[in-house]
Amino acid sequence: MVFLFGNTMGVHKFAISIPVEVMEQIDEAAARRGVTRSRFISDVLRQAARARSDAEITRRLDEVFSDPEVTREQRRTSREFLAARVRDDAW
Repeated sequence: MVFLFGNTMGVHKFAISIPVEVMEQIDEAAARRGVTRSRFISDVLRQAARARSDAEITRRLDEVFSDPEVTREQRRTSREFLAARVRDDAW
């Protein structure tokens, strides 16, 4: 079931079972931030999903830059950039 609110962002409602002490910690954290339990949980899940995406992006970049040919090209480009900058600053 999808509900639409004033901002027209669709939301899904679902039920989960969690230990009582975890729910108490969630409620306390939400109260400290002045948000609802639902908002707090949504924010935490959004951050977790983003962190996973960020980790995947980092892994892929690491993979690209571990290629020796890419490393050589990056070094060559850096040397050329620095040489041009030194020439421009020497005036």
